[in-house]
Amino acid sequence: MVNGDGVPGRRVVLVSTNYAPEQAGIGPYAAQLAEHWAAQPDWDVHVLAGMPHYPAWRTDPAYRGFWRATELRAGVRVHRRRHTVPPRQTAGRRALYEASILAHGLLVPPRLGGRPDAVVAQLPSLAGGVLGARLARTAGVPFVPVVQDLMGAAAAQSGIRGGDRAAALAGSVERRVLAAATLVGVIHESFTDRVAAMGVPASRIRTVPNWTHIAAPSRPREETRARLGWRQDETVVLHSGNMGLKQGLEVLIEAAGLLREERLRIVLMGDGNQRPHLAELAAPLPGAELLPPAAEGDFPDVLAAADILAVTQRASVLDMSVPSKLTSYFAAGRPVIASVAADGGTAGEVRRSGAGLLVPPEDPAALAAALRRLAADPMHAAALGAAGQAYATGHLGRKAALGRLTALLDEALTLAPAPRSHRTVPRAWPLLRRTGLPGAAPGAARQQGGTA
Repeated sequence: MVNGDGVPGRRVVLVSTNYAPEQAGIGPYAAQLAEHWAAQPDWDVHVLAGMPHYPAWRTDPAYRGFWRATELRAGVRVHRRRHTVPPRQTAGRRALYEASILAHGLLVPPRLGGRPDAVVAQLPSLAGGVLGARLARTAGVPFVPVVQDLMGAAAAQSGIRGGDRAAALAGSVERRVLAAATLVGVIHESFTDRVAAMGVPASRIRTVPNWTHIAAPSRPREETRARLGWRQDETVVLHSGNMGLKQGLEVLIEAAGLLREERLRIVLMGDGNQRPHLAELAAPLPGAELLPPAAEGDFPDVLAAADILAVTQRASVLDMSVPSKLTSYFAAGRPVIASVAADGGTAGEVRRSGAGLLVPPEDPAALAAALRRLAADPMHAAALGAAGQAYATGHLGRKAALGRLTALLDEALTLAPAPRSHRTVPRAWPLLRRTGLPGAAPGAARQQGGTA
């Protein structure tokens, strides 16, 4: 293939607010996808990203003080733009976060070295979706959003303060971004009906599941447990990842209180805006502890060293997300216990894998009883863990998943860009006015280190 400037290969832009060196959430998937494409002969891959901040919701110290920067990571040209990072989540703070990403991306567009052949955007960042759609529209090239989370549904279901009011606006922007797409990728089929309800024809929706992105454990379990202070005669229940509102992690702390007389330890490993609150709840309980996120190289060993891996969600969370941690949990070969809504996508994935047990969400007594049963039946626990590992091997391989995403891009490039009127993509400045971004005017962004 020859791109629009007569150069062999492709020039592809991936818009993803979250990107490496972030180790949790969407960042690892975005990085591995971009690096896979950059490894193809004559592909020129650019990423429009924010400053690393997830899941701590604090800007990585290495990136503080920079308004913008461009770096080369594993053959990928990463263009970063500074944005607000709210330490606590409310609808207003989230709106400011999105608006700052949008404003800086519009005011200081990246230097791509020529017209791209296609633009891919990782949602849930609404601002990233708007930027990707506008860039594709300006260049007259295919636009392919990949839906990792549904932001309108997230605002309504996650419990964020002011979320009900924000849901309508977020859903409106999301609908218009998806309407601009040549094709839409969704990471789970449970998203398909909601995306179709936004007006996207089913013929333009493709399922492109995430993959297991961690390496195999490299150390004996006993060694890792000893280093972490976990006794060999206790059952360790580990939750790894973001500590936010939608996870509803209080249920694990409350279950620890009900199990305080038993040899069972509940560990929350990670970071997020709810961590201080959870630490306060866990402080008086000897069977509950909080750990910082594990280093990337240590993460597989920590997962494998646990006895049970936990995923929790608020009861209201149904069809807005499927936790990215599940792929890592399955690969670790440990049984999963899921305190989630029975009708949601997360429950469906646990059932499909055969890797775990489902309990009602926000029900600490039911969770404690299930943990007690699983701890008392190591043969059943081992069978669940083996089923999850087999599912990861058979269905969540990286090579196949990256191949599906490349095929999605290939298909979009064979299609004419979807018709786009000036109303299809949300107009930027009215959106900024509605979100109340201060100082959103030309020339507002100034570089403080790095390069454009």
